[in-house]
This record gives sequence, structure tokens and C-alpha cells, in this order.
Amino acid sequence: MRIKNQKDFWAGVMFVAFGAFFAGFGTQYTFGSAARMGPGYFPTVLGLIVIILGIIVAIGGLSAGAAEEKVARFDWQTLLLVLGPIVLFGLLLNPLGLVVSLFVLVAVSSYASHEFKWREALINAVVLIALCLIIFVWALKLQFPLWPSFIAG
Repeated sequence: MRIKNQKDFWAGVMFVAFGAFFAGFGTQYTFGSAARMGPGYFPTVLGLIVIILGIIVAIGGLSAGAAEEKVARFDWQTLLLVLGPIVLFGLLLNPLGLVVSLFVLVAVSSYASHEFKWREALINAVVLIALCLIIFVWALKLQFPLWPSFIAG
């Protein structure tokens, strides 16, 4: 059997793997019923739905009528520029505060785009910082350090 559309086939395999992961861990909790859901109900059912979707997508990649597409070479630099700032945000939140940490997160992760422009990254950072301050600090009243510890005192 020949894989005609590699993108669809491997995306389907990835869906099946993630679905199996969540469904497997969901079964370790009480399942319950649709009327009275337990903590394992949602991850198990959602995992099974993702598995079914993955099988459908993978079979579509194997079908004779699928458009022929190859999987491009994996871009590790982009992956690190997207995931690295999330780790950096977690490390910087306490010493530098929410505002500076969010700015660093947006600035570094924006650099992963092939269409990177500083002006757009700056606007994105300002909007994200404003939204986070409104939602998490003002509305939800979560306790975050807002500014670096050496400024906030």
C-alpha cells in the first residue's frame, strides 16, 4: 500500500496517537454516564472521537484519489521559537512580572513567523498584555507580579 498524501496520512497517525494518549489516561478515572459525567468521561470520549477522526484522515491519505503531497523537512528552529518562549515565560514570570514576561513571549515567538515585523509584534504584545491584565488581573483577580521585583519593591 502506497501513501499518496503523506501530510494527511501522518496527520491522521498523529491524531490517533494523541487520541489514544488522552483516552488511555481518561480511563484511569471514574467514567460515569452522559447524564452524570465522571472526571474520566470527557477525556475518554474526546480521545475516542480524535482517534476516529485520525483514522478517517489517515485513510484519506492512502486513497487513490488523494492529492499527492510530501511531508516537508521538519523545521526545528521554528518549533523552538514557538515553544521556547512559553518555557521562558514560565521562568521569567516571578522575577520580571507579567507585563515584561508577556512582552518577551510575544517578541520571541513572533520571530518564528516568516512575515515577522517589529511593528506588528509590538502591537500584538500591547494588545495581549492589555487583555491579560483585564481578564486575569482585573476580572478574575488572580495574583500575579505585574512588574519586575526590583521595580515593584
